[in-house]
Amino acid sequence: MRTAPTILHLDMDAFYASAEQAAKPSLRGKAVVVGGLGPRGVVATASYEARVFGVHSAMPMAQARRLAPNAAYLVPRFGLYREISEHVMSLLHRLSPLVEPLSLDEAFVDLEAGGTGWDEASARATGERLRADIKALTGLTGSVGLAASKMLAKIASEQAKPDGLVLIRPGTERALLGPMSVRVLPGVGPATGDHLRRAGITTVEEIAEAGVDELVRLLGKAHGTALYAMAMAQDERPVVAERDAKSVSVEDTYDVDIHDRVRIRLEVQRLADRCVQRLRGAGRSGRTVVLKVRRYDFSTLTRSETLRGPTDDPAVVREAAGRLLEAVDTTGGVRLLGVGVSGLADFTQEDLFAQAAGDRSEEAEHEEAAQQLKGEEPAPAERHWLAGRDVRHAEYGAGWVQGSGLGRVTVRFETPGSPPGRVRTFRTDDPDLESAEPLPLVPNAGGQAPEPGTGPDGGEADGRGGGSGKAEDGRGRVRQGEQTGVPADREDGGEHTVGGDSTDGGACTREEDGVHGADGGGVVALGADRCGGREYDGSGGREYDRGVGGERREPAGPDRAPDSQADPAGEGAGSGCESRRVGPAGGESQVSSESARRPKSRSGGRAAAPGSETSRP
Repeated sequence: MRTAPTILHLDMDAFYASAEQAAKPSLRGKAVVVGGLGPRGVVATASYEARVFGVHSAMPMAQARRLAPNAAYLVPRFGLYREISEHVMSLLHRLSPLVEPLSLDEAFVDLEAGGTGWDEASARATGERLRADIKALTGLTGSVGLAASKMLAKIASEQAKPDGLVLIRPGTERALLGPMSVRVLPGVGPATGDHLRRAGITTVEEIAEAGVDELVRLLGKAHGTALYAMAMAQDERPVVAERDAKSVSVEDTYDVDIHDRVRIRLEVQRLADRCVQRLRGAGRSGRTVVLKVRRYDFSTLTRSETLRGPTDDPAVVREAAGRLLEAVDTTGGVRLLGVGVSGLADFTQEDLFAQAAGDRSEEAEHEEAAQQLKGEEPAPAERHWLAGRDVRHAEYGAGWVQGSGLGRVTVRFETPGSPPGRVRTFRTDDPDLESAEPLPLVPNAGGQAPEPGTGPDGGEADGRGGGSGKAEDGRGRVRQGEQTGVPADREDGGEHTVGGDSTDGGACTREEDGVHGADGGGVVALGADRCGGREYDGSGGREYDRGVGGERREPAGPDRAPDSQADPAGEGAGSGCESRRVGPAGGESQVSSESARRPKSRSGGRAAAPGSETSRP
C-alpha cells in the first residue's frame, strides 16, 4: 500500500443527463431522463432532479415514467458524449501517463507516475485544478476521490458526489470502511450480498471479524480471500493504462417479441454486420462467433462456434451466426438477439470457402430483391425525428427535437449559450429541416454560440416553460402545452400510439456502449384537426382530444396549425398554465388547470465519513 493518497478517481456527475441539460437551456434545473423510450427501454442516466423521484440508472423506462411523469425523456446522443469524454480524458493524460478509463465518464489516474502528486497537499491541489479545468472546458462537473488505492479512491469519489472532492488519509481506511455495507466492496453484488446477509454479515467490519477461513468456506478460496483483503483495506491493484478487449458484441432488445423465423434470421445477419464493423473499427479479428438469444420467457441461450482461424469478414461471421441460430428453438418468440466475436487477434486467416459461399448467397439475395422490386417505384423513406436529437432549420437555425408524431415534428430553437428558445412545429417531411451535428457545450475562446432563431412575429420565450399557447401572430395558431415522452400511468406500460401511424416510444436498442431508442417523441399538436389532433389510446381505435388539464375537448377548426412555446419537461399540462384557443367565430375560450406542486430537487453531497475530508464549491 502507498503512504500517500496519489491515486485519483474521476466520475462525471450524471454524465449523459448533465450533457443534455448543458446543451438545452430549457432543461436546466428540470428532471431529465436519458435512455430507450420504448416500452422495454431502460434508463441510462437520470439527472439529480429526476433522482429525487426515485429514478435511477438501469431502471425500466416504464417505471421511471410512473415515478416522474413530468420529466423530459430523451434518447442518448453518444456522439456528443464521446466528444466530451475525449476532452476530459485529454486533461487526465496531462496529469499522468497512467490513465485507466473505465467508461466514457470514469477513470483512474496514478498521480505519482506523472509527478503531479506525491503527498496529500499536492494531490489535493491537482484534484481541485482538474475539477476547475473540466468545468471550464466542458461546462460539466465531476467528482474526485483521492486515496492510496483504487478501491478507496472510488469510494471517495462516491462520497464526493455531486461536484466535490474527498481525500482519504492513509491510516484511516479501516475506520472509514468498518460501518459501511458489504455492497461497497468491489465484487459484492446482489447475489453475494444476500449470501453474506444470510450468514449474518452485513458490514465491512463484520467481514473482517469473520476471518478469511469463514469467507473461504462461504464464497470459495479466490473470492473469499480477495474479499477479506479488501475488508482490511488492502488493495494492491495498479493503475493499468492499456486494457485489451476480450470480445466485441452487439445486441438489440425489441419492443414486441419476434416470432417470424425469417425476420429473426435477417436480424441476426444485421447484427453480425454491425459486430464486424465494430471489430474492424478496433483493428481486430476474432476466431469465435457467439450468438445470444433471450426468449419470450426471459430464458437466455448462448451458442458459440470456433472457426479455424481469426477473421473479420462479414460473410464468414454471418454464416457462422446463421448456423448457430438453426440449433435454437424460437417458437415462442424472442425479445433479444445478440452477436459477438471473441478470441481476438491482430491478424486474419480467412476461410475462403465460407467467404465464397457467403458471397454467392449475398449475390442471390440481391438478385431476388431486384426481381421483386422490378417495375415498382421505390417508396420514399419516412424521416424519423427522435426526441432530443439536433436539427437545423434553414430559417430558424439550430435546435433540437422536442417531440414527433402525427406527421409533425416539434423543435425548440435554442443553443447551449442562449436563453430558453421558442418552440415551432413542422411537417416531418419539411425540406428546410435537417439533422445536424451537436454544438459544443462551451464555445471556443473568443467565439460565441449562435443565437437561436426567432419567429416571424419577433416573439421572445418567456422562460416559464408553461406552454401558454397564445396566438401572437394573429393567425390563430394555437397548440397545447407539449411534453417530451408520455405519462406512464397507461396500462400499456409506456407504449403510446399517436394517430395510429407512429409511436412515441419505438424499438429500444441496447448495445455495449449504451441504450438506444429507435423512435421517440411526445404528445404532439393535440387539439388541431389539420395536425391530426386526435389521440388514439392504442386499444381499439378510440380517439379523443385532450385539453390542457387532461380533459377531453372538441377539436379546433381545420385551419389551425400549432405554433407556441411548450415545456420540454412536460409541466405544461397541469402546472397552473393557461391556454387560449381562438374559436371559429373569432372568440376566445380559456381553460386553466392546476396541479400539486412537485417537490424541489436536492442535490447535496453525502456527509463526509470519518478519516476523510470533503471540499465543495
